[in-house]
This record gives sequence, C-alpha cells and structure tokens, in this order.
Amino acid sequence: MKFGIDRLLAEPELRKPLEGKRVALLAHPASVTADLTHSLDALVAAGLNVTALFGPQHGVRGDLQDNMMESPDFTDPTYGMPVFSLYGEVRRPTGQSMGTFDVMLVDLQDVGCRIYTFVTTLLYVLEAAAAHGKAVWVLDRPNPAGRPVEGLTLRPGWESFVGAGPMPMRHGLTLGEMGAWFVDQFKLDVDYRVIGMEGWQPEEAPGFGWPADRVWINPSPNAANVNMARAYAGTVMLEGTTLSEGRGTTRPLELFGAPDIDSRAVIAKMHDLAPGWLAGCTLRDMWFQPTFHKHVGELCSGVFIHAEGPAYDHGAFRPWRLQALGFKAIRALYPGYALWRDFPYEYAFGKLPIDVINGSPLLREWVDDRTAAPDDLDALAATDEEEWAERRRPFLIY
Repeated sequence: MKFGIDRLLAEPELRKPLEGKRVALLAHPASVTADLTHSLDALVAAGLNVTALFGPQHGVRGDLQDNMMESPDFTDPTYGMPVFSLYGEVRRPTGQSMGTFDVMLVDLQDVGCRIYTFVTTLLYVLEAAAAHGKAVWVLDRPNPAGRPVEGLTLRPGWESFVGAGPMPMRHGLTLGEMGAWFVDQFKLDVDYRVIGMEGWQPEEAPGFGWPADRVWINPSPNAANVNMARAYAGTVMLEGTTLSEGRGTTRPLELFGAPDIDSRAVIAKMHDLAPGWLAGCTLRDMWFQPTFHKHVGELCSGVFIHAEGPAYDHGAFRPWRLQALGFKAIRALYPGYALWRDFPYEYAFGKLPIDVINGSPLLREWVDDRTAAPDDLDALAATDEEEWAERRRPFLIY
C-alpha cells in the first residue's frame, strides 16, 4: 500500500498545485516514506520549495519524553530553514510562522485516540490557516487502532489540548478524515485537501489498521509499537492516576501497576465485575521497576495488556472499558486508595487530570461510586459511541 507521502512523491499530478508555492511541513520522526527516507528530505529531493518545518509535541526530532516538556524553535542544520515548535512557547502557529509558507503539508503518524495531541495540533493549524488564507494538505497515514469507536464524548466546556472537540476517546478516523470533520464541525473557511492512501484495509488481519509491510517508527517516545497504539485509548487514562503506566520501562502505556497493589487480585476482580470487558486480549500479571517517572526505583506489581497474538480479537477488544474496569477493581479491593493525581495536565489548570483526559467527570464518578455497576458506564458510553459512528460516517474516505 501507499501512504499519502508516497503518493505525493510518486504522482507528479498531485504535486502540480504546489509549483511556485512556498511549502511548510509539519512532521516528526515517523514522517518517513516507504523506504524510510524522512519526508523533509524526500520533498526537498522532489524539487518542492520547502521553506519551513513545524514540529508537534515531543518535537520534530522526537527527543522529549514527557507531557509539558516544551520544544524550542531552531534552525534546521541541513537546510537552514526555520523550525517552529507547536509545543513550546506557543501551541498554535503564530502570525510570524504563518508568513513563511503558502501551503502546509501535515505528515504525522497518529495513534487513533482523541487525547494524542497531534489531533488538536491539526485543528489549531486549520484554524490558523483559515485566519491567514493558507492551504493545508494532510498526507494521510493509517490509524493503527483501526475503525472501532469507544469511550465517552467530550462534554462542552471540557475542551483542552487533549480534547479538541466532541468526539469519543477512540475515534476511528485517520488524520485526513479528522481534518475534514474539523472543517465541518467548526465551519472553517480553509483550502483543505487530503492526499489519501492507496490500499489501506483497516478491517484486515493481522494489522487491523497497521499494514504488515510497513515498519513501525515511534511517533512519540513512548509509542513503541502497534500493541501500544491499540491499548492507548485505555492506558492513557493512567496519566491521570497514581498508578504507573510503565514510563521508565521498555513497554510504556501497555501496562499498569504500583508497589502497593496485587495484580493477580486486580485481574481476578476485573473478571468478577465485568468479564465481557476483557474480551479480545490477554491480561498477564507481571513485575516491573520504573527507572524514572512514577514509582521510580520501586518494584511494582503490574498488569500487562496483550492486544496481540492469537488471542487478539480486534472487534471485541475495548481498551477504554478494560482500563476503566482496572480502576473499578482497585477501588473495590482498596477502597481508600489514592487513585487520582492532581496536577496541571496539558495546560488545563484547576481540573483533575482524569477528568481532562475523559472530557468530563463521568468516568471518575463511576469509578468512585461504590453502587455504580459496569452496565451504568456501558449505557452512557454506548449512546455516545452510536452517535459518533453516525456523525463520522460522511467523512470516511476508506
């Protein structure tokens, strides 16, 4: 199959509208062609007049580990062009940076989850382009989590850098499709187009979104593989808790745990509470010791989520419910457990991070309500999921 960048390079007629234009590229380390040439190098070699480079969270070089670690602007040492950070002093393109190009090419590998900040960065770019009369082209890439939809829809007033609009946690769109939804949802008057993929089959095994013939490159430091991308719509909620999400290990955001829980007891309680929510994957109790971040240097009892291997069922796997169930099990086993962290999360001040992540307090309230059953959360989420599945339908390209 071909990604958007590969088609742009292979088909001269797609590049023709860029002749005589100043072109900017929004990219990160996973912005590569089929032969693993970085998109910047490939576009320059193809003769495009690339005049600026933009980087999302974690930077163009993908060098910064954690949330709210900002990247600076700098000058590209190879081409001498300005490199503007969209996760530094500003998170929206400034008027100064918008004056450096006519068309921005967005070539970002996403992981298919609302709170992965590349989604919001795309919205901010589209809004800035509309204000400054610039064009935006998304060079489309696969959603490695595929088409499934899951989670509560972000409620009004809960918009943030990890919540660009009223969509569920697991949206099931590519960035190209998401951009089209943004243009419609926010009524943006912008020259927007998608250079679509060729041959993407999001319902086909074994990748169910990620093609077997393409190398996985981390789009951010802790997005190490497709298993992480599949689990992320659930495990990202751990960032709002005192539980470790595995930062400081070699498999971050594929596991959860802490020094003061019994992972076998947690798994057993999860089976007791809602066995159907564990379908499509394998849970394995394990031990880990983070080398940095939460519980650094402490031996943690953990649960590893295997959304891979012969037991994986793409249609049945529901990572958001699974992780919610993990919280519910811990609350049942350890009623007074200090589960929720309170700190400024992605520039959202005065709100609990778990609520910012979920776009409302509903998930946290369900976990903390000892009388609330799995069916209660299921009923809330199912309504949101059905509505989103219909809302997104006109924007599906593949």
